[in-house]
Amino acid sequence: MQFEKTQTYRNLARSFAGESQAGMRYQLVAKQAMQEGYKTLADEIRTIAKNETYHAKRFFETIQEKAGSTENIDIEAGYPFHAGSLADGLAFAAADEKAETEIYPEFAETAKKEGFEDIAALFRLTEKVEESHHIIFDYLANAVKTDTLYVAESPAVWICSNCGHMYVGEKAWKKCPLCQSEQGYVDLHLPFEGVRI
Repeated sequence: MQFEKTQTYRNLARSFAGESQAGMRYQLVAKQAMQEGYKTLADEIRTIAKNETYHAKRFFETIQEKAGSTENIDIEAGYPFHAGSLADGLAFAAADEKAETEIYPEFAETAKKEGFEDIAALFRLTEKVEESHHIIFDYLANAVKTDTLYVAESPAVWICSNCGHMYVGEKAWKKCPLCQSEQGYVDLHLPFEGVRI
């Protein structure tokens, strides 16, 4: 079967479009975080935005490897356009990442059925990263909403990302006692599979 006639071809194009747009949406959320004084939060969001861009790059490269250059790939798909507070933006991102964890296994199964095990593996690997992104965005949305971004359930090491000052406690400082940087410059404690890292 000619690759351009497969559902996998269209799924790669949908994935490229979705990941490209997610990367841009997250850049906008990062900008909002920075404007609100959350420097390390903005950095974390930018890292995830970069991850999304690299996912898009892999989907694009895979299309090129299998089908070469093409003028247009017709796809039918919906893409979110969210707006709201910083907490809203993070919650929307969590929901978007959750949706990707549901669609990529379907895309992997289709690719496998069509004989593209390499593409199925690509979708499965991407889905695992999106699962981590969902956990992180869900945690961040809740932490921003409840004003607990710089609060730990048990003593934690809080580090100033500017000067390196460290403190062990259940809450980070409002202003670094060494360099006077605002709280938004404190390194974040992010969850991963229920474990704070």
